[in-house]
Amino acid sequence: MSRPVLAGRVAPLGTTVFSEFSALALQHGAVNLGQGFPDFDGPEAVKEAARTAITEGVNQYAPGIGLRALRVAIAEHSARFYGQQVDPDTMVTVTSGATEAILCVLLGLVDPGDEVVLFEPFYDSYDANIGFVGARPRYVPLRPPDATHATWWFDRDEVRAAFGPRTRLLILNSPHNPTGKVFTREELEFLGGLCAEHDARVLSDEVYEHIVFGPARHVRAATLPVFADRTVTVSSGGKTFSLTGWKVGWFIAPPALNDAVRRAHQFVTFATATPLQVAMAAALRLPDAYFQELSTAYHARRERLLAGLTRAGLEAHSPEGSYFILADISGQGHGDDVAFCRHLVTHVGVAAIPPSVFYGPEHRHLGRGFARFAFCKTDAVLDEAVRRLEEGLAPPR
Repeated sequence: MSRPVLAGRVAPLGTTVFSEFSALALQHGAVNLGQGFPDFDGPEAVKEAARTAITEGVNQYAPGIGLRALRVAIAEHSARFYGQQVDPDTMVTVTSGATEAILCVLLGLVDPGDEVVLFEPFYDSYDANIGFVGARPRYVPLRPPDATHATWWFDRDEVRAAFGPRTRLLILNSPHNPTGKVFTREELEFLGGLCAEHDARVLSDEVYEHIVFGPARHVRAATLPVFADRTVTVSSGGKTFSLTGWKVGWFIAPPALNDAVRRAHQFVTFATATPLQVAMAAALRLPDAYFQELSTAYHARRERLLAGLTRAGLEAHSPEGSYFILADISGQGHGDDVAFCRHLVTHVGVAAIPPSVFYGPEHRHLGRGFARFAFCKTDAVLDEAVRRLEEGLAPPR
């Protein structure tokens, strides 16, 4: 009998939901509000910096830990926006996107049999990477806004119950994909206290750090004393500068943690595209007005899509950050979110993502009443999507 082709670590994994629904959108000519990439380009000055670097011959391997020019720019950015003092040589490493950084954190800090606490719904690579390293996920669901909670929230007793003697890592994502939750300072301090009690490390995924809507305010976890010596902060330029295809990310951590994660990174991708690192250093030094305008523009897109979803009969939760909206689809007469999203793309002509895939088995039912829509699109695209939704959706029951 021949051996299975697939290794056990990948056997449970199918095609990602993003690939599936993007392919369906293309097949059916649907407006794609599914996968979270902008349909507009990043700043011209940043693209010009990349072109200049290529023309001037900056095209060979960068150091594995990243060009020092970019590491210095990351450290400057941390001081500028968070008052965080970062040593670019011992605390910063450049990666091929935040997704690579996340895998390297798990490889560098977590052993087989360890437990990792994470909130649901989650960015899909978290769960897969926990499986890759042979660890066990401990899921804590975020609950939707209700009569006593204005925003997405978590039950503190459920979080306490998820921590235990084998807890090695907490994964935080704020601003959160896909709920749009921005964790408050008080919530972070509560979570930090649990990490200190259990000697757990923290992966803080902050890729949407500059897409936040008032009165919410993004707090970098690592700037709180309880997190300072135990946190790896992961971010990237893709979302902030609308250059998701460049895949330039980084992590910031105290020297001992940085060294642990670097040991994995050197054998995962080794180095990230050199001319794009030069350009990303320029991006991080753009004036304050750029970052303010980014948030303002996304606020307008958020309001545009929220209003359109309401007109189409979908109750949507307004996100505090990121560029995603979760809409309640429970009144649309479909069995679950997957069935609804397949109907939406094939019969209405709009692609969205079913969020139940971002939950573990125990809580998957919590995501079946929602669909995730991305608003990182031009006004014309958002308006066309809304027009199709208004025409194609059944009135809510």
